[in-house]
Amino acid sequence: MTKTFTPVAFHAVDTGLSGKRVLVTGASGGIGGACARAFMAEGCEVVAHYHRGRERAEALGATVVLGADLRVEEEVERLFSEAGELDVCAAVAGIWPSEDVPVWELPLARWEETLRANLTASFLTARGFLRGVASRGHGSLVLVGSTAGLVGEAGHADYAAAKSAILQGLLLSLKNEVVRVAPGARVNAVAPGWTESPMTRESLDDETLARVTRTMALKEVAQPEDVARQVVVLASDELSGHVTGQVVTVAGGMEGRVIHEN
Repeated sequence: MTKTFTPVAFHAVDTGLSGKRVLVTGASGGIGGACARAFMAEGCEVVAHYHRGRERAEALGATVVLGADLRVEEEVERLFSEAGELDVCAAVAGIWPSEDVPVWELPLARWEETLRANLTASFLTARGFLRGVASRGHGSLVLVGSTAGLVGEAGHADYAAAKSAILQGLLLSLKNEVVRVAPGARVNAVAPGWTESPMTRESLDDETLARVTRTMALKEVAQPEDVARQVVVLASDELSGHVTGQVVTVAGGMEGRVIHEN
């Protein structure tokens, strides 16, 4: 059963995010768009980033809409120059190659492109944001990884390797580095499992849904809003002020990947 979500604020809980300026990368995608709407519902000034989906990003009604290829250093630097002073960054942008290719058949070109679009883009985004944090003395960064980075994903070793690097080495290094220049600044991550979005929709037919939900306690894939709400919670100093270096998994209690069809 598909859940229906309305992007509303937390109401009884004050996130303290009202008036904060937030950059959401990949805001033209499913999870990124949901994050942008969730932050806007909290009264934030949202800078919505896109790469190719300009119309989808503009339809969000964000404060500012900016395009950039996050794989390119100069474009990322321009993005942060134009974004203004930021309090929060949700680094959502990434790609998932849909074709199932085992490592012994995986072209080097795809490996390098997947790592560049996920790991390198996350590094450049984090670097750009944390330079501002060092200058201003405060800030909250939320990286978006994947359960593939926690349990692997057969046929997508490139994607799993990139997301694992984000959720382990990058995250745990950044949370220790940033407090050298900004005591109280925080870096956390969300690891979504299967989530219904434009990136995965073609792959999630009825047969695939039945297979991937077999290891989930909550036997349904996530909606983008499920992920967005956890991003907002981690971004909030009021709700997560003493939380840093942590990974919140949004996967319905998934315990692993199905390896065999039967």
